[in-house]
Amino acid sequence: MRPENAPVIRLEDYRPSPYLIDRVELDVRLHPTQTRVTATLALRPNPNGIGGDPLVLDGDELNLRAVSVDGHALSDRDYEASPQLLTLHRPPQRPFTLIIETEIDPTANTRLMGLYRSSGNYCTQCEADGFRRITYFLDRPDVLAVYTTRIEADRDEAPILLGNGNPVEGGAIEGTNRHYAVWHDPHPKPSYLFALVGGRLGKVGKSFTTMSGRKVDLAVYVEPGKESRADYALDALERSMRWDERVFGREYDLDVFNIVAVSDFNMGAMENKGLNIFNDKYVLASSETATDVDYANIEAIIAHEYFHNWSGNRVTCRDWFQLCLKEGLTVFRDQEFSSDERSRAVHRISEVKVLRSRQFSEDAGPLAHPVRPTQYREINNFYTATVYEKGAEIIRMLKTIIGEADFRRGMDLYFERYDGTAATVENFLGAFAEITGRDLSHFSRWYAQSGTPRVTIKSQYDAQAQTCTLSFKQETPQTPGQTEKEPMVIPVALGLVAEDGKPIDALCNRVDENGVFIFDGREDSLTFTNVTARPVPSLFRGFSAPVKVSFDLPDDDLLSLLRHDSDAFNRWQAAQSVAMRILVRLSKGEQVSETEFDRLALALRDFVESDGERDPAFAALVLSLPSESDIAQEIGSDINPDAIHAARLALRRRISKECAAPLQQLYRSLATPGAYSPNAASAGRRALRNAAVGVIADADPALGEMLAREQFETATNMTDQLASLGVLTTIPGQAREDALATFGSRYRDEPLVLDKWFALQAAIPEPETLERVKKLMHHSAFSLSNPNRVRALVGSFSMLNQSQFNRADGAGYDLLGDVVLRVDELNPQLSARLLTAFSAWRMMENTRQARAKNTLLRVREKPDLSRDASDIVQRTLD
Repeated sequence: MRPENAPVIRLEDYRPSPYLIDRVELDVRLHPTQTRVTATLALRPNPNGIGGDPLVLDGDELNLRAVSVDGHALSDRDYEASPQLLTLHRPPQRPFTLIIETEIDPTANTRLMGLYRSSGNYCTQCEADGFRRITYFLDRPDVLAVYTTRIEADRDEAPILLGNGNPVEGGAIEGTNRHYAVWHDPHPKPSYLFALVGGRLGKVGKSFTTMSGRKVDLAVYVEPGKESRADYALDALERSMRWDERVFGREYDLDVFNIVAVSDFNMGAMENKGLNIFNDKYVLASSETATDVDYANIEAIIAHEYFHNWSGNRVTCRDWFQLCLKEGLTVFRDQEFSSDERSRAVHRISEVKVLRSRQFSEDAGPLAHPVRPTQYREINNFYTATVYEKGAEIIRMLKTIIGEADFRRGMDLYFERYDGTAATVENFLGAFAEITGRDLSHFSRWYAQSGTPRVTIKSQYDAQAQTCTLSFKQETPQTPGQTEKEPMVIPVALGLVAEDGKPIDALCNRVDENGVFIFDGREDSLTFTNVTARPVPSLFRGFSAPVKVSFDLPDDDLLSLLRHDSDAFNRWQAAQSVAMRILVRLSKGEQVSETEFDRLALALRDFVESDGERDPAFAALVLSLPSESDIAQEIGSDINPDAIHAARLALRRRISKECAAPLQQLYRSLATPGAYSPNAASAGRRALRNAAVGVIADADPALGEMLAREQFETATNMTDQLASLGVLTTIPGQAREDALATFGSRYRDEPLVLDKWFALQAAIPEPETLERVKKLMHHSAFSLSNPNRVRALVGSFSMLNQSQFNRADGAGYDLLGDVVLRVDELNPQLSARLLTAFSAWRMMENTRQARAKNTLLRVREKPDLSRDASDIVQRTLD
């Protein structure tokens, strides 16, 4: 069967499993190429299932060695086996014990799904359907069982043996060089949460006392010699556990919590019960090798995976269509944690930038899908920004609508009612409906409809009547073949600001005490009374809904919001909106007056002078222009990436001429003497100081190069060193090449640092970059089998370097196509993820469209293309 002919799985076809598995006992005897797995399964017919026989168990490239029922070996007439399925023709219609023995080769498993080896260590990745690569099983999230796992290995090869749950016994095996460990998880879980690890690992640990007084042993396992780089991850874990107790009342439920960092991993991390496995880039950190952004990411992802213990593990999802129920909810929880740990305003802006760049573009392209999809061919391709980031925004809107107190009560009810079960979106919303007495069926459209709603707003002020009327209209772009989309429930957080910056205490009975108006029709309007001065409306404060906004406020009004609005998000948004208007017109070849340029540049200079040192992290964000992909998305069609790049460069230079002088002063005053700290205040000072070097270089390349070289040579931390190297990459010449060579040599034995080096070079917006990337693919540190290396070099080129990936000659597309075809033979998940770079191909002008389509067709024609890649290619072409 060709991958594009794989069956479509539909939500409407969901049926309960005909059998359940109550207990799983696994005996895993680790060997590099011949690992033996004996699975003892306690099965019974599901009283709520449909049909009883046959029993069909999932497999994937498995080698069956033996199978028995209740201690009796089965004959060939009793079952049928293939590497992909095990079928028992006439299983007992009563509780019974099925024992299956399989043999697998972890070393040959380059797909990094199931059980595989990473740098000589054994580890697993089972979400979404990797457990079937270990043993035959009912590999679906609504089959929950209690697991006991015995792990056996050579003591020299794998002195550390870890599993889910709590350790119950272990020791040496007499007369051999092998040893074993037994782990028991008392909490029922689906197979995708199974994990084991075996290998040579270093450890850092500490104890944690829960709010009820229980002691929990915490540990982070890393490559030996890198233990000191795990301290921050361990600290972030402890802070996450304390925060979840305080904010959500959720206490940890096992005696141990282990984290393991591995270098070959398809995802960022995995929340396996009690044994989280992480991509090492989200664990390892020191001031010499990790940036402030790395520290923030480690903190957020450690928290995310820990929070899954309740929102994903104790309460899991009934089927993969409900993926947003665990991921969107947990992203919201980790966002709230990071906001409490750092600057809430700065973190919110960063969240929205990610949402707009990743999810809005996804919603606008061929890979658009609802937050809860209705069908899929390959579930691995639905771990998307829509499920994660838009899913989190839905939770945030729900909290905004019902209020903080009812939100907490609803969460408590949800966790209590569905603990130990596999839940649905309806179960989740039902808990809040019960608590509040609200009908949330209209709100549930956020889960069912794809596309980003656009809200158009008009404002009218009547000075004589002292009223201000805001008129709202919403529409969501149609998807081919779909009927007209229904209006959404959109919370609009708003306020009115006078021209002198003072808030206007206007009256409107449709705005609640938190300043929120619920817009739930196609059109609506609000009238404020007692408006004594012409107001400037400040709308969607804090980005209260994931929508696009069309509101023709004059530039002067927007820049007034930049200066005066009490809402930090809308201050940032005001500067972005004015910049975007200029950038779109420049990209289209339209004229922009000197007055328009100067108005924005002068406003930003005034902002830097007044706010720069007071809130440097926020100032660094305000100074950043919309990205090239954001500009392309705003234009929407007939895109010329070269014109966009030129427009953005031109505006940067105009702004730099005004802001360079005050930023030179800030550059000196923001230096942070003393030991490095990744805390928010220190990171904010570095962010603005490093942004200042870039602005200075735009205005005066010679001065910028001098400052960047000096910082590069004297930097005492990776944040400052990498930032200065980034500035040097924007200035062609020998200084750039020397700095790149120095950095590459200095960190030749640090793979995660070399990833940053690869990424910086791949993002240089010059025609020569294509050949640079090809050359770097032959670098001794680069490997197509390591997802981090591929994402750093090829992923950065295709996702971040819009002008060179989307070259008119199609060479950028050809490069990615060639890499995808090679990677697909090793790791289909990675090849599919790389292909998402083509999601905006129909937005390009005709020549680029044709080139991109030719590459996609070439990939599609590969005879043995994986199901993962085929699914993305077909949906992108449809």
